[in-house]
Amino acid sequence: MPASVPSAPPHRAGWRDYGLAVLSVGAIAAVGAPLLGHLDLANIAMLFPLAVLFSAVRLGRGPAVLAAFLSVALFDLFFVPPHFTLGVHDVQYLLTFAVLLLVALTTAELAARLRRQRDAAEQRERQTQALYGLARELSAALAVEQIAANAERFTREVFGCDCVLWLPDEQDRLRPADAGPDPAAEAPPAAQAAWRNGQAQHTTDAAGKPIRWLPLRAPMRVRGVLALHGDPAEPPPAPLLDAFASLLAIALERLHYVAVARSTELAMESERLRNSLLAALSHDLRTPLTAIAGLADTVALTPPPLSAEQAEMVAAIGAEAQRSSAQVANLLDMARIESGGVRLRREWQPLEEVVGAALQARASLLGRHELLIDLPAELPLVDIDSVLFERVLCNLLENAAKYTPPGSRIEIRARADGDEMILQVCDNGPGLPPGRIDALFAKFTRGQKESAIGGVGLGLAIVQAVVAAHGGRVRAFNRTEGGACFEIALPRGTAPALPQEAA
Repeated sequence: MPASVPSAPPHRAGWRDYGLAVLSVGAIAAVGAPLLGHLDLANIAMLFPLAVLFSAVRLGRGPAVLAAFLSVALFDLFFVPPHFTLGVHDVQYLLTFAVLLLVALTTAELAARLRRQRDAAEQRERQTQALYGLARELSAALAVEQIAANAERFTREVFGCDCVLWLPDEQDRLRPADAGPDPAAEAPPAAQAAWRNGQAQHTTDAAGKPIRWLPLRAPMRVRGVLALHGDPAEPPPAPLLDAFASLLAIALERLHYVAVARSTELAMESERLRNSLLAALSHDLRTPLTAIAGLADTVALTPPPLSAEQAEMVAAIGAEAQRSSAQVANLLDMARIESGGVRLRREWQPLEEVVGAALQARASLLGRHELLIDLPAELPLVDIDSVLFERVLCNLLENAAKYTPPGSRIEIRARADGDEMILQVCDNGPGLPPGRIDALFAKFTRGQKESAIGGVGLGLAIVQAVVAAHGGRVRAFNRTEGGACFEIALPRGTAPALPQEAA
């Protein structure tokens, strides 16, 4: 269905209209001639304004004025004695002519004004209907190409000119909506100015025809620029232009957020499927890996004693199985956290117990490093899930042990700072890769993409997820004296009062 109704061009009287005006006055004279002698001249004179009124309403102001003067002339020529001459024998008829002319001209002016008001009202109605049709078409548009096509049709039918829709691409550069990937379609400076400043611009093309650059201002931002090319038959009213541009901008913004919603929905669905796949895969792998590690230990302890070479091989099998089992455990934990299947079992407990448990769990990795523990005795209790938080510390200690050379120092410090408990795990190793520190907390991201050190890049992602679940935050940075440092900030809350010892 068309988006708009064509607008009517302004009425301009032609020779045909003037001829009809002459005929109408002649018809009145022909009707009044038989009445001469039966009616008073004043009554016959009242017939001529009818021809003027007809001309003003149907033919326009010019023919109406012609009809007014012609009415006075014919009335004098055929009805006022002496007949068939323009002279009068009684000067009082001059007053009659003046009144007749004044009435005719006033009638013509009033009728022409009413005609203009009627035309303006009809024009506004057509424009309102056109805007309504455009809004209906734009509400159903599912692509930018449909919006551009509706805009072109509306400007051609309502304004009588052409238009081009300039929209920003992925690199935030304005390009015509129908230009496709053409790299040569650069926006002119006026389009850039309208887009950046949100103000309309006026320029001319090579042929000297005007171009209007209208910014498409949506509630959130300027979505593009509409260029109106050519000189419309009538200057379009500013409210109509504003309404037209607003409809286009809102339609473009609606498409933008629809695309964002679809992308987000697709990402969420992909994430859900990936977590389900990881959960299933890690669950199936964990049991055989645990069995391999246990069998390696059993073989090493089963008589007769193994040779040194065999014992080393069995120990390597057990170590690789344990390492793979730990990675599978990370996959399983990440999948459980992402799917919301983990519920915190928070309890108030001293931090040193959790740190001690983590150190014991990673004792085999930390054996060749120097440990420095700084946990003041007056540290308050923390409200944490000890199992998950032990996993956080294990991952940080494991990373420190893997990415620092033997003999380097690993430090664990904690302090109360206002409403937060600050825990740091630092080392004096090579430090974190500059420029990629924040990216290290993303899933499946490692500091060095090609590295002989085992891992799938999930340890820090788990750390961040668990700390966030506790309402805390974690950050990483390189120390000025060298080495990397991971800092966890947890809300302290209000710890329960400890029972008083009996005196």
